[in-house]
Amino acid sequence: VTIEDLMQFIKGPDFPTGGLAYRHVNGSEDGEDSLVSAYATGRGKITMRAKLHIEDMGRGKQRIIVSELPYQTNKSALVERIASLVRDGRLEGIADLRDETDRQGLRLAIELQRGAEPAPVIEKLFKLTPLQETFSIIMLALVNNEPRVLSLKQCLKVYLDHRLDVVRRRSEYELARARERAHILEGLLKALDMMDEVIATIRKSRNVDTARNNLIHLLKISEAQAQAILDMQLRRLAALERKKIQDEYDEKVKLIAYLEGLLNSPQQMREVIAEETRTVKSAYSDPRRTIIVESTAATSVTTESLMLPQEETWVTLTVGDRIARSFATTAPKISSDNKEPPRFILQSDSTQILYLFSTEGHCAT
Repeated sequence: VTIEDLMQFIKGPDFPTGGLAYRHVNGSEDGEDSLVSAYATGRGKITMRAKLHIEDMGRGKQRIIVSELPYQTNKSALVERIASLVRDGRLEGIADLRDETDRQGLRLAIELQRGAEPAPVIEKLFKLTPLQETFSIIMLALVNNEPRVLSLKQCLKVYLDHRLDVVRRRSEYELARARERAHILEGLLKALDMMDEVIATIRKSRNVDTARNNLIHLLKISEAQAQAILDMQLRRLAALERKKIQDEYDEKVKLIAYLEGLLNSPQQMREVIAEETRTVKSAYSDPRRTIIVESTAATSVTTESLMLPQEETWVTLTVGDRIARSFATTAPKISSDNKEPPRFILQSDSTQILYLFSTEGHCAT
């Protein structure tokens, strides 16, 4: 598979603090994608920006709300930096700055002066403050105790080889322990089948070493099995205890057969790795936090939706296929004498994009 194929599943870096990650693409059709290049070579750069939106305060005033910061950006240092720029006159158009962070999440409110346009202020904030940061991608790893810069595909291959080695060594260890235990249980079962002779042999022996040797010749067993018989407690002579020994022996035989088949089947080992990976995913996975944004220029300021005030609205589609939105926060009223009653009513806000699909598969936004 190619890097582009892998990136259908691995979209890009995902930082714990969220934010927007920009993958810059040159304007030409065969233009280089910065993120694809980084994953293909193991080295590259990615631009991180804070996630923000604009709220209308009324009376010609607006404020910029910062809800997510680039990774490792200190909020207190950011607030001090913005305040310092405003005091020095390098950042104009800001009337107030408040930290409204609470249990609901991060929220920095940058209140603009009456009549100030948000776009120039946002551009300055990205340029002069840590609201925009550049992160270097260096996919460096130890491979066979040697540092190597790996591509995305090489990273996955090295990790898969590591997991195969872990499963193989673990299975070999478990197989050795299972064979040892089955060997002991086999000796105990032989002793239980000839318990009267075993007891008589032990009673006739002068010491432990003699008893061990006599059991080896009597039952045709190994020294370890003979020692296990000598160490066996009297309670194991009971019928239920004998059944437990037989059940454990049968279980070990099945385990040995499974582990031997696993070690002889690379495909089965990969299936084990896949199942363990799914288990880890179900236990620890969470939704992606960092949004990957394609950009045709590194200096692009914002998307169009960022420049729109975030306002609650209701979107209505009538039976006559007319669409409209309200400027009120309450749902539109429906009257019985309406010539075009609504077919759908949707609650949304002004920063979201509405996609309409027809039965023929056509889409409008």
